[in-house]
Amino acid sequence: MNKNTSMPSHISGSMNEHMSRYDTVMQDIAPSTAFSTLSNYGMHQSDAESISSWRESLIMVQQYVSFSRRKVRANDRVYLCGESFKKLYLISAGLFKIVNLTSDGREQPAGLYFKGDWLGFDGIPTGQYGCSAIALDCGEVWTINYDSLLQASIKEPKLMRVVFAAMSVQLAHNRDAMLSMGTLPADARVCDFLLQWAHSLAERGLRTDQFNVYLTRADIGHYLGLRLESVSRALSKLARYGIIQFNEKGRREISIPDLDALTEFIQNDSERSASAPVLQ
Repeated sequence: MNKNTSMPSHISGSMNEHMSRYDTVMQDIAPSTAFSTLSNYGMHQSDAESISSWRESLIMVQQYVSFSRRKVRANDRVYLCGESFKKLYLISAGLFKIVNLTSDGREQPAGLYFKGDWLGFDGIPTGQYGCSAIALDCGEVWTINYDSLLQASIKEPKLMRVVFAAMSVQLAHNRDAMLSMGTLPADARVCDFLLQWAHSLAERGLRTDQFNVYLTRADIGHYLGLRLESVSRALSKLARYGIIQFNEKGRREISIPDLDALTEFIQNDSERSASAPVLQ
């Protein structure tokens, strides 16, 4: 039987207000934006599959698996690198990041996760979580005992198919992110980062014309393999061209009037970079 964690009413009410920005009802939502790729700036087949994958995970777990609900606030840690692996976590609301620890102890963002995404797959091979999962805003995760999930999948084989599909989608996203870092010039890389973020929001029926980038410029740089100065310069360039706009309240709140303009910028910047003469 599913359990609910208790929380003081004044905190819970504030969190629910924040969570509503990321929560959507279970309904068919068609993608409303193009998702950038390196060879074709339309939608990957894996991207289309992810639209149903995140929703199906929530539905199947709710129907067949015992889980507990955990509400979180910004900077709460779902699990830590090196902790013993026993549970998986399914995001029911909110925005989360996965971070790796560098050799000098710094946290390096390694992925962004939204409603319907799973957290904790990295702990399965070794029995220990290989990274940390941190909430970027108020949200909720469903905590699922891994052994209970395996037992439930014996009774309902479709459940494990959904889990494997979610793994495949996340691996595909990670592959595309690595490919972007290895082939796109700096400005296009930052632009592609914003477009992928908007795409993830659009999959879940959330607005893409204005959203909060909760990562700092330094975090974005670590994630994309760029220096902070390169990220700031790229964002300023996009704003100067009118492709993005900064909200007056803060430079982390970004408005994107036309997502197609992001796609066009990535393609043009990549073509300019490919045609530029190589200096000897």
